[in-house]
Amino acid sequence: MTLALRAMTRLANWPDLAAALPSCGTGRALRSEQAEIVHFHSEQDVDLHLTSRAILRFEGYLKDVPAVHMVPGSRWVTIRLEVDSDIDLLLTLVSFALYAHQSWPARGEAPSPACTEHRGMALPL
Repeated sequence: MTLALRAMTRLANWPDLAAALPSCGTGRALRSEQAEIVHFHSEQDVDLHLTSRAILRFEGYLKDVPAVHMVPGSRWVTIRLEVDSDIDLLLTLVSFALYAHQSWPARGEAPSPACTEHRGMALPL
């Protein structure tokens, strides 16, 4: 079983997440009542939806994590799952994303654009 499938299996059991069709149309997604939270696009790449406030608060830390790729101006970050500890990182960040989205939308914040999916092969639905 790939790291992405292992992570998705664990997250699918979380009571605040439900399976959904990803807005980008690629792969699989999990969402909360407030927003899409995570997209599984490949066996290694997972896009995570944060809020602008969350990105600003933790940007310095996230930039220093090799498994995390940030796209300037996007509220989606990509986590590359290469080792087991990357799953733990993803679970921690998903928990934080759920918390951050409970107060979304922040005043003046527009709805989030589609995720940053622009890579190749997706997980089959």
